[in-house]
Amino acid sequence: MARILVADDDAGIRSLLRELFEDEGFDVEEETNGATIIERLAGNNPPDLVVMDVRMPDVSGLDVLRKLSDTRDGPFPIIVMTAYGSASTAIDAIQFGAYDYVTKPFDLDDVLLRVQRFFERQALANEVQKLRALAERDPNEYIIGNSPTMQEVFKTIGRVARTDSTVLITGETGSGKELVATTIHRNSGYAHGPLVKVNCAALPETLLESELFGHEKGAFTGAIAQKKGHFERANRGTIFLDEIGEMTLSTQKKLLRVLQEREFERVGGTVPVKVDVRVITATNKNLPQEVRDGAFREDLYFRLNVIEIYLPPLRDRRDDIPLLVEHFLHKHRLNSSASPTQISAGAMRMLIDHEWPGNVRELENTIERAIVMAQGGIITEDLITFSSTDQGHFIDIASTVRNRTPMREVLQDVERQMIREALRQASGDRVAAASVLDLSIDELTAMLNNYGISLEASVV
Repeated sequence: MARILVADDDAGIRSLLRELFEDEGFDVEEETNGATIIERLAGNNPPDLVVMDVRMPDVSGLDVLRKLSDTRDGPFPIIVMTAYGSASTAIDAIQFGAYDYVTKPFDLDDVLLRVQRFFERQALANEVQKLRALAERDPNEYIIGNSPTMQEVFKTIGRVARTDSTVLITGETGSGKELVATTIHRNSGYAHGPLVKVNCAALPETLLESELFGHEKGAFTGAIAQKKGHFERANRGTIFLDEIGEMTLSTQKKLLRVLQEREFERVGGTVPVKVDVRVITATNKNLPQEVRDGAFREDLYFRLNVIEIYLPPLRDRRDDIPLLVEHFLHKHRLNSSASPTQISAGAMRMLIDHEWPGNVRELENTIERAIVMAQGGIITEDLITFSSTDQGHFIDIASTVRNRTPMREVLQDVERQMIREALRQASGDRVAAASVLDLSIDELTAMLNNYGISLEASVV
């Protein structure tokens, strides 16, 4: 129970505020002297919030704020009460570190609203702190970012984690949507239950319904026994439906019923199964466009999109790349007793300048590969190789020209990447790789020597 200290030399106002706050479930204490307030806030068991009149005998409310500002940074958990029209006093109170102020005569609803906002902000700050502490405890589930966009993501997670609202996480492939879902679950009221993760894109349409809702014995050929689906296994916990945009319209209809009624029937069954499940979904698709194209149900979209968390692509938060690199250098040490591999400034610049079509997942793979190739040494530019993707090797022409990179270096980099990829696809077979590249074996061998490419590096 949060404790509020009401400080005013007017007994009538103290009594009025005590009744107001106690009716809302707060533990209320009273004080009449500013000097005592300073002692209370500096003690071992300070109140959670002080609602304090600016005019008090002995030490005024402004004096309290002045003295506190000498010993600690604000804002302080203090709401100041000032006389109507005392604009200068109110401004001084905020500048000295008060959280907020109300004017006398005050409206009780307004006072209560400001108190509730204070505790809501405190709860949000606590949630953000818990997320950071979780990240330090569990490096495998670390959501990293000091960029403004990621700080907003952290704040949103802090706001929604304790609710049971359905969350839709959007963003490109590899941006960390599963980590966000895991973090929400671990900080939610469903944390005591299981977290069941389902990749909707990995299940064929014929199996998806059975996997989600289970089936009865004899429901179809091969159904030799009753089977519980993912929703039943997630009961009293969280189900994370990744790639929700890949779900067929018929399965979408059944999912909508689960969200609306919290019950379903197993395939081949007639008895409703009730569940208490927190639902989190994710997609890299543009669901509003999918709705317009008739590929996704509009009613389901609105059910899923109660709270949306958008994860920005890595190229839009390049300031976070050094932090992520440092984390992955620690995470993928060669062994538990080894020191983290170091990275050169040039290699770091390559990572920052890359477009990262595969986002954080691609960055982690790149660092892990470079650590293996460095073998305890320093990761230099020649050890940075970018993964092949459906988009091919991306060259940011604008950035390349802006940085005055010689054309010869760019062409050499393309050759190097093509050779490595050909060797990877050929599992290190130089003859096969040369054939794919339309080179003679002598030409390929000369280029391998020239670029310092090893077969081991190419097949990692």
